[in-house]
Amino acid sequence: MTAVPGAPDAGLETQIGHWRGYVQRHGVISPDDVDELEGHLRDRVADLEQAGLSGDEAFLVAVKRLGILDEVSQEFAREHSERLWKQLVLAPELPEESVTRPTRELVVVLALAVAAAVAIKVPELVGLDLTEDPAWYARNAGLVVLPFLAGYFAWKRRLELLRSVRVLAAPFLLGALVANAYPYADGGSTEVLVVIHLPILVLLAVGLAYVGVDWRSHPRRMDFIRFTGEWVVYYTLLALGGAVLVGLTLAGFAAIGLEISLFFGEWVLPCAAMGAVLVAAWLVEAKQSVVENIAPVLTRVFTPLTTLMLLAFLVAIPATGNVVEVDRDLLILVDLILVLVLGLLLYAISARHRQAPPDLFDRLQLLLVLSALMVDVLMLVAMLIRITELGVSANKVAALGLNLILLANLAWSARLSVGFLRGRRPFSDLERWQTDYLPVYAAWAAVVVVVLPPAFGYA
Repeated sequence: MTAVPGAPDAGLETQIGHWRGYVQRHGVISPDDVDELEGHLRDRVADLEQAGLSGDEAFLVAVKRLGILDEVSQEFAREHSERLWKQLVLAPELPEESVTRPTRELVVVLALAVAAAVAIKVPELVGLDLTEDPAWYARNAGLVVLPFLAGYFAWKRRLELLRSVRVLAAPFLLGALVANAYPYADGGSTEVLVVIHLPILVLLAVGLAYVGVDWRSHPRRMDFIRFTGEWVVYYTLLALGGAVLVGLTLAGFAAIGLEISLFFGEWVLPCAAMGAVLVAAWLVEAKQSVVENIAPVLTRVFTPLTTLMLLAFLVAIPATGNVVEVDRDLLILVDLILVLVLGLLLYAISARHRQAPPDLFDRLQLLLVLSALMVDVLMLVAMLIRITELGVSANKVAALGLNLILLANLAWSARLSVGFLRGRRPFSDLERWQTDYLPVYAAWAAVVVVVLPPAFGYA
């Protein structure tokens, strides 16, 4: 039987009734507090349903999250957590009308994954070979696959076709123009910069599709940050599993005297790499009720380790007596470390509950940010000295701009974190600052991709 739009979900109301009875029976919360807590629960369920979860899934996730606010609700979530794990099954036992949309979504994702896999081989029709033209494929890989990912989210969010095409197409068209019209010098640094920064620019279109072209919504921006973390984790897991499978397959065929490595290199690997982008995104979306905890767990593991590394670095450089005369490779390595710090900060913020009081991990994060801030200042001094001595280049300008952007972000993040730890600022200020700052990264990526190549003669 098809549900009437706007009508109460009987199953959901029953589950909320059970939850309310559980909370009331423990007698540690007043009736008014139970009413307020139920209001929070219903708001969270509504948000999750709007994001694409079913009523049952939305209820379980909302109760799990609400457990942070209330110990009784947390106990309820623990006692019923086995139902969350059952949702890991890709074909759950649900009423037929409940699985219609998930099944249709899987078909759409598989179709888009196949289309992306085919698209990476289309350039061969005009004579572009992966082994002979790796630079072209490196510049255009994101332009080949990410439109399909944006299309998936546009379909999932039910965006109006003409409006979504008009808004989402601009970054891809700009990227295609820059990647293929600029006369890059062979082995030039500006081409490498485009390869690195162009995916960041076109990822903006994916983000717009993910949030439903409502980029002004701070919670939706943070949802996209959370998604990217889980997406990278799942893609990495798929890649590792695929590598093992490929290795076993090649070894098996080699054992019987058949050499298929050329076929795998030219067809299986590039096609699988493109298709896995869509599959990983679907896994995050379909199972966000459980997989959303992966990136925060990794964040808690690597935050103290990265902090120790930065502190050791700050001690080691002065000990060498060579504070500013650092080489180019070290500057690149430190930039990668600073980007890692930014990722740890973003995903920790995205997983933290706004109303939870400051704890030890918040203080550890502040130490991480302050350490990264000092390293960033040290590297900026080294960069300015190198520019003064050796002159300006595209690489130096790109690195200098990135470090200045990170410096501003880290400095203000540290200020907001101190205010939060001292009880003078709400945690939401720190979250809002990060979501407000996202367009800055996209803008700088656009400058590097569009402006720097012609400014430095495409060399």
